[in-house]
Amino acid sequence: MLILLLPLAPFVYYLVAIYSGWKHFREVHGLPPFDPSFSPPVSILKPVRGVDQGAYENFRSFCLLDYPAYEILFAVADGQDTVVPLIQKLQREFPDRAIRLFTEIEQRGANPKVSSLIRLVQEARYDILVMNDSDVRVEQDYLRDAVANFADPQVGMVTAFFRGISGGTWAADVDAVGVPTDSSASTLVAKTFGKLDFALGWTMATTKQHLFQIGGWEAMVNHHSDDFAVGNSIVGLGYRVALMRKPVSLVFPPETWSDLFLHELRWATMLRHLRPLGYLGMVTTFGLPWAVLGAIFSPSPLLAAGYLLTYLALRLAVAWMIGVRLLEDEIVRRKIFLVPMRDALNFLVYVASYFNNTVAWRGSVYRVSGPSYVSISPKP
Repeated sequence: MLILLLPLAPFVYYLVAIYSGWKHFREVHGLPPFDPSFSPPVSILKPVRGVDQGAYENFRSFCLLDYPAYEILFAVADGQDTVVPLIQKLQREFPDRAIRLFTEIEQRGANPKVSSLIRLVQEARYDILVMNDSDVRVEQDYLRDAVANFADPQVGMVTAFFRGISGGTWAADVDAVGVPTDSSASTLVAKTFGKLDFALGWTMATTKQHLFQIGGWEAMVNHHSDDFAVGNSIVGLGYRVALMRKPVSLVFPPETWSDLFLHELRWATMLRHLRPLGYLGMVTTFGLPWAVLGAIFSPSPLLAAGYLLTYLALRLAVAWMIGVRLLEDEIVRRKIFLVPMRDALNFLVYVASYFNNTVAWRGSVYRVSGPSYVSISPKP
């Protein structure tokens, strides 16, 4: 009997996620227009390494923002990196835009991105800092959306959801439908029934003052999940994390299935080490394997079909409410049928993460322990 009740846990979670998505949708659409009088200057910080899919178009989108005063700072650890000519081209195309490039970054610890952020914060002219990666593409009101939240003095960090731009392979499409229909749901559940105590790496906005209060990026040079670490530390000071009204766009490369599995395993392994108990509890949110298990042990074909159809209906409802209606993600809209495939991948990655303690990123291999990288070696 117990095994027939266990599949109900993810069904309840799906209902809670649908409600959380609907509630956030109503809140966002009830907000007044941005106040143009509140527009303090901003420093956009971009640590980059290598040339991502659509990198130049991504960079260029930050030069077209409708905002009175801002600068864009790039940090590249190696001055010979192939991304440097793209940034120089950007400087030539937008000579009136304050675009600065810093190379030969001193490595302070195991996390090279954090070392770049340390340098960029030192060089930034303005107090408000907006940090994001090279695979992010934004719309013209991006800074107004991010900065508007700082009118509330209780806001210490601003972050954003994303919608995908796919590289066109099946693996890339499955990748792209993942976060907008899955992790975004869990983020909204946390916001609705608890509190957000982390940031999402595709946008992290805060101030120099808040960074100083937590010891700066210098305190996180060996952390693997820097977005989680900075958001969690700022919330620990009594501030809150705010969500932007609109998602950014994240550009996915034309991945292979192996690429997809390995980078999902990297993220899962890091998350398992960050919050072991919470990660263990995630098993109750995997609707597909529980529905299949319920169907296998059902006393009748009708009940078995009921488990599978309930999973499918509720899971696709979550994907539609959050991925399509809230985030307006065209990949999810056109390829929502990929969501069960993504769920199967998520469960495989979840199981595999319990047998893995190393992650590969940008040509290096790291051993993970708790929130930190404890060793680093060149990738074979």
